[in-house]
Amino acid sequence: MTRQELKKFIQETYGITPDCPWLKYPSYEVFRHGDNKKWFAVIMDIPKAKLGINSEESISVVNLKCDTAMIGDILSENGIYPAYHMNKAYWVTAALDGSAEAETVKMLTRISFRLTEKKQKRSLS
Repeated sequence: MTRQELKKFIQETYGITPDCPWLKYPSYEVFRHGDNKKWFAVIMDIPKAKLGINSEESISVVNLKCDTAMIGDILSENGIYPAYHMNKAYWVTAALDGSAEAETVKMLTRISFRLTEKKQKRSLS
């Protein structure tokens, strides 16, 4: 899955377009819920070396919140890495260069969206 394919998936599935909160980093795009403003995806270009890949090249990636029970297993998938610049206990990073399966990235995006959405208050009745 590429950066553009993921952006299209998020737009079509959730009707959300990215915002770019950092002028210094124009390639960083944040997708957040409209009601609670929580992030569920952050797409960015980073050096491959930040993922432990021996290369000076840059790569597009997405950070996604993940179910903590899944993180150990999901990290064994191609193109999925411990979170870059986020809490590695709750987030993962997926490469957007085709190495991560498109269906895996979509599944992780759905999980991240669900984990960050506004919680419904329980009624006492």
